[in-house]
Parts: sequence; structure tokens; C-alpha cells
Amino acid sequence: MAARERLSLAEARRLALAAQGFAAPAAGVGVRDVKRVVERLGVVQIDSVNALVRSHYLPLFSRLGPYPREHLETLAWGPRRKRALFEYWGHEASLLPVSLYPLLAWRMRRAEQGRGIYSGMARFGRERQDVIERVYRAVEAGGALGAGALTTRTEKAGPWWDWSDEKHALEWLFAVGRLTVAGRRGFERLYDLPERVLPAEVLALAIPDEAEAQRCLLLRAADALGVATESDLRDYYRLDPADARQRLAELLEAGGLQAVQVEGWNRPAYCRGSPRIPRRVDASALLSPFDSLVWERARTERLFDFRYRLEIYTPAPQRVYGYYVLPFLHGARIPARVDLRAERAAGRLAVHAVHEEPNGLDDAGVAALASQLTHLADWLGLATIQVGCPRPQAERLRLALADLSSTRLSPGSDGCPE
Repeated sequence: MAARERLSLAEARRLALAAQGFAAPAAGVGVRDVKRVVERLGVVQIDSVNALVRSHYLPLFSRLGPYPREHLETLAWGPRRKRALFEYWGHEASLLPVSLYPLLAWRMRRAEQGRGIYSGMARFGRERQDVIERVYRAVEAGGALGAGALTTRTEKAGPWWDWSDEKHALEWLFAVGRLTVAGRRGFERLYDLPERVLPAEVLALAIPDEAEAQRCLLLRAADALGVATESDLRDYYRLDPADARQRLAELLEAGGLQAVQVEGWNRPAYCRGSPRIPRRVDASALLSPFDSLVWERARTERLFDFRYRLEIYTPAPQRVYGYYVLPFLHGARIPARVDLRAERAAGRLAVHAVHEEPNGLDDAGVAALASQLTHLADWLGLATIQVGCPRPQAERLRLALADLSSTRLSPGSDGCPE
């Protein structure tokens, strides 16, 4: 089949949703299903914010529905023979399929040279090899260790990035590949030698040269995105612009990628061959702010006409939508967003705000949102859902939640002050 030269915006949207795993209903929630989704995505971003649940758990929920979180933990931090994922700098801090481990060796080499890492860490790597070697030997002798077990600091740590020397050393060793993440204690990384963490067959994989690895990463990005501009492709695994442009030119010349024009896009787009575009997409899903479908905000706006910014670090009076706002995907649109919080002590899922886009939610969309919130509350072990929002659309949501027999609306869900 000949490659398509033009895509309508609706086709591009459906192609992107299919590539991200939203075009077909979930087939199961076993370990293999979790592994299959992560393999399809190629990378799952990790973030420390726990307003609802740690963000790396949410992309799987969005695509599979309620699933045992232990399945992801086993694949990421379980016994060595069961490891299918590893932590590294993919798209920010990420979980990645172990098949990608050799494709990131060039990034580890650059980190050792002080390239592609924070300037402070590069300087630490140049100037503090004494601390780095001491920490490495401690991990070598003691097994999986966190920074807290190694620190010699006596004063209390300050805000974020006020790291001890030992934490700097661990992060440098992690960046250059001499250590990897064996597990987590709470959210603290525990570091160990790769040969004690990753399956032997993974460590035995051939390491491609830098250019070939980058081409492979661009192809993985193209598979995961469906259709994408050059900046979309390089952002997926955070490649340098110069590297990405050179590798893209090589892939185009070799036929690995095809150029297409997407309706309304002012830059060329690229896809693999002649893609299969579903006739329709009927997905409904709440999306993590760090979901790979929406993490590149300019692409999200181009694809869905949906402007999205995370307002966690915006002072409360200046927030437009809320602290931890999840886009709501329904069909092939993002017609709403909701500000959610897991209030664990009270055992409830709090819906602080519901915001609809101009074309909004029809009755089916409101029912789908209510269903997703109910599944989310049950998955998180929260007994009630409280809708505390004065907008008219929130009343529609309350009624839809009340229609679901499994939902326990909190008595305090009759609105909040303007």
C-alpha cells in the first residue's frame, strides 16, 4: 500500500490514539497486559507528585482500567528474572522496557563525559571522583542502598536539590550506567549494580553505535505517536535537536519514515509507512498530566485543540483550572478536565472542579466521566466520591454518579462556595 501524503486532522487524531493504545478495548489486566501496554508506549514517566496516585501508575489505568498495581511493581522492581522494565532518563525519569537498555548506552557515555546532564552534576563528576568511588564501593559491598543509608551529612537537608555528596554521587553513577535502580523504599530510589538487577540476557545484548541507537529511538517514538513532527519525535526520548534532525534525514532517505502533511499543521509530520487508521475511537479515560498522549503540550493543542498546562507550581490565586488537573478523553476528543485529589484519611476521591471545553460533554460523555471516576475511586480504595464544585456541569456529574449503584457519594458533595 502506498504511503499517505495527507491526513485530515481527524485522521491524525485517531492514528495518534490508536498508537497510544486507546483504539481497542482492554483485553485483560494481568502482568502480560501491563507489560504489553508499556512495550507499546516505550516509556512511562515517573513523577513524585502523589496528589492522586504516583503518576507512573495512571497511564496503565487509563488504558487497562483497574489493574493490580503490583503487576507494574513486579515488572519494574521485582525479582531479577521477572524484570521487564528499568529506570533511566528516557522522557525525564522513566520506566522503559529492558529491550531499550542498549539503546541508551550512548546517553550514559555522554553523561560520563559531562554532556546531556545538569551542569552541577557534570562538575561533581569531574571534581569529586573520590566520593563517587567511595559510594560505588559501598553499594558494591552492601547491595541495594539509598542515599539516606550512605550520607555523611550531619545537618538537616534543605529544599529540593539540596543533595548530600552521597546523593550526588549516586545520581552521577546512575546517569553513567554504573548503577541502576534495584527498587524503591516509599519513593526513595535504592541503587545497585546492573549485573545484580537486570536479567543477564539484557546485559548481553549488543550495543549499537550512537547513530543507530538514535534512529531506533526515533522509530520507537514514531510507533508510539502514530504521526508526529520532528520536535514531537525527538521530545519522546528527549534527543538533542541536532542529533534528531540528522537521524530523521537518514530515516527518510532509507524509507524508515514517511513524510505526511496533516491538516492545520504548519510543519511536516512523519509516520511509519502507510498507517492503519481506525474508523472511530470510542475510548474514555482520565489522563495523567504526565501521560505520553498529552505530555508535549504543543502537540496536544495541535491534535485536540486543547490547551493544557500543569498548575501545581502556580500560586493558588493564579490557577485557572486547579492544582492536579486530569484531562478527560472521550471518543477522539478531550472535552473536559477535572481537578482531583485522593483524600486518603477521609477515604474519598475529591472532585474539586469540573471544567468543560466549549463543545463540552454530551449526556453520554457525562455518564462516561462518572464511570471513570467510580472505577478510579474503587481502584484507589476510596469509599466515597465528593463533588465539590459550584459549576452547572458538576450537578450533571453528581446526578450521573448517583445513577451508578456502585458509587457512594459523600454527604458533603452538594457543592462548594464560589
